[in-house]
Amino acid sequence: MAPPAAVAEAGGGGGQQPRQQQQQGGFGITGIIRIAVFWYFASKFFSPKKPAETSNLISNLFQKGEPLDMWLYLSEHEKFNDFGNEASLVWHETNIPYATWGPESTRTLSLKYYPSEALKNNGSLYAHVFFARSGYPPDPNDPEYQPQAAFWRTHSVVAYLPKSRSDKRKSLLGNSKDAEGVESVAMVADDAEADSKDDGPVEWIAYWKPNITSNLVEDFTRYGHNAVPPNIAPYLNIEPSNGNYYPTIYFNEFWLLKDKLIAINESVTELPLNLEVGPISMMKWQLFLQIDQSFQVQRSYGSMLEGEADELKRVFLEGNPYLLVITMVVSLLHSVFDFLAFKNDIQFWNKNKSMEGLSAKSVVVSFLCQLIVFLYLLDNETSWMILASSGVGCCIEFWKIGKAMHIEIDRSGKIPMLRFRDRDSYASNKTKEYDDIAMKFLSYVLFFLVACFSIYSLMYERHKSWYSWILSSLTSCVYMFGFIMMCPQLFINYKLKSVAHLPWRQMTYKFLNTIIDDLFAFVIKMPTLHRLSVFRDDLIFLIYLYQRWVYPVDKKRINEFGFGGEDDQTSGGTDVTTAKEDEKKTN
Repeated sequence: MAPPAAVAEAGGGGGQQPRQQQQQGGFGITGIIRIAVFWYFASKFFSPKKPAETSNLISNLFQKGEPLDMWLYLSEHEKFNDFGNEASLVWHETNIPYATWGPESTRTLSLKYYPSEALKNNGSLYAHVFFARSGYPPDPNDPEYQPQAAFWRTHSVVAYLPKSRSDKRKSLLGNSKDAEGVESVAMVADDAEADSKDDGPVEWIAYWKPNITSNLVEDFTRYGHNAVPPNIAPYLNIEPSNGNYYPTIYFNEFWLLKDKLIAINESVTELPLNLEVGPISMMKWQLFLQIDQSFQVQRSYGSMLEGEADELKRVFLEGNPYLLVITMVVSLLHSVFDFLAFKNDIQFWNKNKSMEGLSAKSVVVSFLCQLIVFLYLLDNETSWMILASSGVGCCIEFWKIGKAMHIEIDRSGKIPMLRFRDRDSYASNKTKEYDDIAMKFLSYVLFFLVACFSIYSLMYERHKSWYSWILSSLTSCVYMFGFIMMCPQLFINYKLKSVAHLPWRQMTYKFLNTIIDDLFAFVIKMPTLHRLSVFRDDLIFLIYLYQRWVYPVDKKRINEFGFGGEDDQTSGGTDVTTAKEDEKKTN
């Protein structure tokens, strides 16, 4: 069915989501300039051009601590005026002090709601919340009704979300060898039928919101008549006769996660409903709005996927505060070490003049692994920011091949082809021989593991296509068995009895990141096999450290910049001899 019309929260004054721009500060002169520019635009847009006169200021119609009565009605109509229907009134509270903090300011109620047949068939339901000064009625038709004594807002209790797309994955063999073989065939048929319908209109499903939290914003600011901040103006409920504003009612759904919503269908007989009314500070209200706005912007830019905002909120709801702080600090260190490892890796290969002692085949295999991961992410419709990061990494790995080998374009055929040729510093010594031996035996192990895992995946897992099966199998093998590709370098180090040719700065930062990953393996929930796989790199790095300790520094060996220890001594001796000859000539 077509998506239902968007429901605007109505009342004394409707509202739309405010738009705010985040500013980031800096340090030094740049930071001062940014602050000055920000202050200029803030004074331009958020402040009046001239001091407003007292007569032009608008203020809150209610005073702090003033007692209020509250009525909450549930109706299937967006507009409500059936105050005489007692069945619609589900909650009534009296003498709620406005904008004060205490146990008497917060009221709660839990009840069961029995949906009607119309609601079960994608119907709508609205909560109409009315506030009035104690002793005054909310009904405009009541003789004692005072327009400046009552205010209200309307909130939809039903959320409409698009139905999840049918899973396009299927068993490529057409059946399954487990006990659920018959169900698998039926599932494949259902998937094929769903695939043909995916191009049609999106089906929308009604979900029940089990929590309704009505917050009264603590706002007693006196605004200029034409100088209300743009992030506040859409939510102000203005009284037309004198221009003053009613208290703002904010339906707080910040902590209402999507997995708490309940799908409404024919089988539902009763639904839980938790009601709460209480105050909220101006700063907290604006913080919630700003965070929600930031999530929406990030989703529109593709930097945040659907559901990631709920996962972040869940960390604050269910996580230990101390553990959360530690995780944030460790994550920051992980980012710093990752950047430093990347920086030193680029510097090493940019200045490297010799491939003696380095495994060129490992560089090629690293590029192939990065390319497989990139194609896998592209096939699974990952966000463009992750794709861009993986694509940049793929390009850097290819650039490193150009540093490790000679890349030439062969134009002898009809189609130009790339030809890779070993560098002289790599082929003219034992490095190439040892690299070939290590890669030969390790490739046998890797190919055997890849073949076994691919057959298992084909028999017991479901995929969208044969191309998707190939990518997912290769990607899984890269994640599980990719550390095997680090072993040729260990073999070369063992044969040459030296580690002076390795980029130790980059490896140090990567080792620190591996230790941080070990910490996350205990903090974050993950499968046991994946937790064990986190420690696979630790063993390789420990062997590297052992080799660095066992093998002494050979000053005759060329380092990563193409120089040896004896070169410095020879250069120093030559400079001294030249200086003595110049002195003799001068004398």
